[in-house]
Amino acid sequence: MDSIIDATAGSRQDRLLLRAEIDDFNAAYAAALDDGRLKDWPAFFTDDAFYLITSRENHDAGLPVGLVYCEGAGMLRDRAFAIEKTAMFAPRYLRHIVGTSRLLRGREDGTVEATANYLVLQTLFDRPESTIHQVGTYIDRFRRVDGVLKLQERRCVYDNLLVPNALVYPV
Repeated sequence: MDSIIDATAGSRQDRLLLRAEIDDFNAAYAAALDDGRLKDWPAFFTDDAFYLITSRENHDAGLPVGLVYCEGAGMLRDRAFAIEKTAMFAPRYLRHIVGTSRLLRGREDGTVEATANYLVLQTLFDRPESTIHQVGTYIDRFRRVDGVLKLQERRCVYDNLLVPNALVYPV
């Protein structure tokens, strides 16, 4: 098993640069989803990625149940394809707002664990107002692939008691 190292270890400059890189990653991730570029979404993940959208209640209880569950790049690509080509739902705009990341820990294998709070707003084409679609926390594990930061794991843990029945797009 890989050794865990304190994410606060190392130089302050290295920590700030890594956090800035993760924040830039999250901004690009949100922009791809907000712009409707679902075909680009799987490229943010490693080939062996894990993606889950689950309630805070299930997460805190250690339950594996989630609204969306994807293992591997193939499942991510299938989900993106299904949303773009086969799903029928009311047209909408989404806006992801992601807070500053917090580094938790690194591992000697180079992976880094971090969290960031998120808010997703939704605007349906036939409604004048935007609504809160989901509020929660990303719990992430990042790994470099060919020098590029990618998600090895993203758990989207939402705080909402109720989630709209149209959870279509990735969070």
